[in-house]
Amino acid sequence: MKLNKVYIAALLVAGTVGMSSCKEDFLDENQITKHDTEYFKTQEGIDALVTGAYQTLKFRYEYQWAYKMWHMGIDEFTGGNNDMADYNHYSSALNSSQGDLATVWNTYYGLIEQSNIIIQNVPVYYNKSNANYNTRLGEGYFLRAYGYFELVKLFGGVPIKLSPSVGVETYFTRASEEDCYKQIISDFEQAYNLLPTSSNQTGRILKSAAAHFLAKAHLFRASEGCDNWNSSYKAADLDAVIKYGKEVIAAHPLCGNFLDLWNYTKPNDANESVSEVVLAAQFSDNSDSWGRFGNQMSLCYPSVYQNLSGCVRDISGGREFCYVSATEYAMEVFDRVNDSRFWKSFITCYGCNKGSAAPKWDASDAAYFPEGAVAGDTRFKGGEIGIKYIVNNPEDTRFTDAGTGRSDLAVLKDGKLENTHTFIRYYANESFNWNVKKEERTGNYYTLYPHNRSVALSKYRDGSRNGYNSQFGCRDAITARSAEDVLMVAEAYIRKGESEYGNAITYLNMLRDRAGYAAGEDRSKSPDGGQAYLNNPLGTGVANLDGAIYTDANTYYESNNIAVTTAETKSVMHLNSVADVYNMPNEQRIYKALNCTTNAQKMMCFLLDERSRELIGEGHRYEDLVRTRTLDARWHAFNDGAGQGIGNFDPAKHYYRPIPQSFLNDITNEDGSSLTAEQKQAMQNPGY
Repeated sequence: MKLNKVYIAALLVAGTVGMSSCKEDFLDENQITKHDTEYFKTQEGIDALVTGAYQTLKFRYEYQWAYKMWHMGIDEFTGGNNDMADYNHYSSALNSSQGDLATVWNTYYGLIEQSNIIIQNVPVYYNKSNANYNTRLGEGYFLRAYGYFELVKLFGGVPIKLSPSVGVETYFTRASEEDCYKQIISDFEQAYNLLPTSSNQTGRILKSAAAHFLAKAHLFRASEGCDNWNSSYKAADLDAVIKYGKEVIAAHPLCGNFLDLWNYTKPNDANESVSEVVLAAQFSDNSDSWGRFGNQMSLCYPSVYQNLSGCVRDISGGREFCYVSATEYAMEVFDRVNDSRFWKSFITCYGCNKGSAAPKWDASDAAYFPEGAVAGDTRFKGGEIGIKYIVNNPEDTRFTDAGTGRSDLAVLKDGKLENTHTFIRYYANESFNWNVKKEERTGNYYTLYPHNRSVALSKYRDGSRNGYNSQFGCRDAITARSAEDVLMVAEAYIRKGESEYGNAITYLNMLRDRAGYAAGEDRSKSPDGGQAYLNNPLGTGVANLDGAIYTDANTYYESNNIAVTTAETKSVMHLNSVADVYNMPNEQRIYKALNCTTNAQKMMCFLLDERSRELIGEGHRYEDLVRTRTLDARWHAFNDGAGQGIGNFDPAKHYYRPIPQSFLNDITNEDGSSLTAEQKQAMQNPGY
């Protein structure tokens, strides 16, 4: 039974304690219980409070703060059609008054308040002989650690509060990052010792989840972001990463095929319970469990298609808010011939779902007509491919344009017009470029601003929504999977020094071997969650369509310009030695751009690139580049925000988010007096 179908009322009861203002509004409008905090002094009330606290695990996927905090302003993605300059480009609008910062702050402190009640009340009011006693206490410790970990990763040292509030409290001081990490690791250790290894409820926090986050917290403390104070912890931290990471890998075997993680067909189906998932935020098609938002990550990544003739918005294609757009780095980091992860993570083909509105062959272009084209006929029909993205290399000479302003309908392939809306990464005679500077951009979609055309991440696509304009996604959101533990163990070995690089290679190969194509695998197909429309009673959600935007086709062969093959590529993906890391062809441009010259620099660069290949778009990248202090170099090298004059990443400032101004305005000194401007500034992060 899915956890979010249990105690629906409990989500409301628990939510009255310290949730964000957005959730308070929803709860106030839908109050269905008269219980107060005395209810949490009963076993039933504690069970309800714990279950309600799980709601906060959804927070990272629910609304605009999700995109802003963890998915923007990085090397993999730049601003999209709905660009947010404050977070994508580090403009002056990213300041302490930015409202989503307060929402994040309040929400996680709300979770901490709930957790403090759980930790305090379980030993006093919960039957110690009950089979769930340790579990409830372990969940309380896990959730408190999780809340503080989320805050520290964004803001640095924050106030530590370890007991429930009694009345109004206004006096708080910031703890150091060091003390925060001590508390986080201590709480995760408590959770690890208390939590069970299995549950009959999908979505419950287990011992392996505590192990995963212990590995992660130790890795963060051992990383460059903590170098001002972490020297005495590093050696033990790296050993802990390896210990806990290996435990998680053993408990959660990797899926045999990378696609198994994303082959979503309907809510609550087998795809959401694969062995690799350690913890997931539980969403469903039960509208009672949605709260105010549902899973809204499907809105972040889609490329705009609805304004291209023959293609109208439907459930299968998604609602294209398009907040981000893939960078050149996001394509260059992959070996797109041998690494299936690119094609199983991105959308390169869209169907025509309204043939009557498809573009027609224009007689004035007759000199460029491909064989069979007739003036006045539609260029494609409903059910056929209507939009293509060609992810080719700069030496490709096949594609030019017919001289009509690089229109998507004027693309020539070997001198003949493509029938579809076609977007090209590189035209003939264009040299490789990171496309950071406007005057150097290549292809016919980099030139568009805002960037409403790009290969779009498919990992959140959701054809199970309840309408073509619905923002309420039903897919679970993966918070932790054992592939990241593989990468964390590999990184710990790299950080231990050159003598351990061989061990790192062993773990990297666990993912790279899987990433290669299996013998007989069809490389021309890339199914994703858009296919869930086939199991949706609403279908495409739009009447009188003669097709769907979703298609499982891709442009693998056309992009790579190779013959059809079913040969395996796992042996090509396999690293035979450390020398393969240093000399891998698709890494050379990245090493050069980042000035990686030593073996140690190349190993860490490769590790971060492998994290991108495996985890792209899953909400880890901003944190990874912050903790390794590589965001400055990578944003300037690969994100075109660096060349737009909108803002600029400042390493003296932007490795931390600003403390919300609302918090600084509301707290007081110990004597109850308001903070002076100087005191507020002293508590604020540098530069804000």
